[in-house]
Amino acid sequence: MSEDLSHLPSVSRETWESYKYRNNVPLRGLQINGRPALTGIDPTKIGDYVFIFVRDPLCAYDDDPATQLASRLENAELAGKTGMFTTWTGTYKGARISAVSGGSGGGEAELCMFELLEYTNASTFLRVGGSGGTNEAVRPGDIVIAKGIVRDEGLSAAYVGPGWPAVCDPEVVIALAEAARALNVRYHIGLTRSVDSDLISGGRPSVRGYLRPENLNAVDECRRTGVLNGEREAAAIVTMATLFGKRGGSVCSVADNIATGEKFEAGAGHNAAIDVALEGVALLAKMDGERAAVGATHWLPSMQTDRE
Repeated sequence: MSEDLSHLPSVSRETWESYKYRNNVPLRGLQINGRPALTGIDPTKIGDYVFIFVRDPLCAYDDDPATQLASRLENAELAGKTGMFTTWTGTYKGARISAVSGGSGGGEAELCMFELLEYTNASTFLRVGGSGGTNEAVRPGDIVIAKGIVRDEGLSAAYVGPGWPAVCDPEVVIALAEAARALNVRYHIGLTRSVDSDLISGGRPSVRGYLRPENLNAVDECRRTGVLNGEREAAAIVTMATLFGKRGGSVCSVADNIATGEKFEAGAGHNAAIDVALEGVALLAKMDGERAAVGATHWLPSMQTDRE
């Protein structure tokens, strides 16, 4: 029996039909007991807004970060758990949020993004994590709300060409910035850089001080070009969300600053980043309601109603 391809965009259907190995791989990825194999999610339990965390000791979590966030949600329930990812879903001030925790890097972010994009109707994907400062403008304990991601890693290059911009959705940026201001958090809106190597690509030495000559320019290049912070997952998340018609964004705490020499402090500013993510998405949910009420495609300030 031939596979039903009616749900595919025409350009994807044309490509898939010409692929000679199409009968050898499942179009929607691997499944175990009817669920997406890597996340194990029940798609019906995934919220509109998804936070993606890394199990990062540098953020000083007391527990698995998705599980830790679940304690702040109403009616939280486990939506999926495997050896790779843990997913919880609940409600925060009217916003239905899912929190996913997994390993570090764009490659692992791709795996959960694929299953979330393929199997759920989630509209918004937000990287919530830690980062290192790469510019004098930021200090440890600050948070950076990305307006765009510098794609200096390999995962996004597998999806799009080098000139394709990983731009964060403006509605997400506005909502996060409003939340940070309301919470009186030190925040910046700017560029975040994603890399595969968190060491030498960021100008940090590897084994026995190993650096290549081109790595010596990494920090100065960030300073020259206004890149505020560096991390590993945002490019994959924002690229995939945008490419497949969803909203992507990133809010990261800053734990140190290689440009100024300010030393690392585990978890610096990270609780504030989580607070901003929660309040920002609660506001975004209200903005989405205002947009829907007038039947518009995008939210504009003129649509704002009394939110009190």
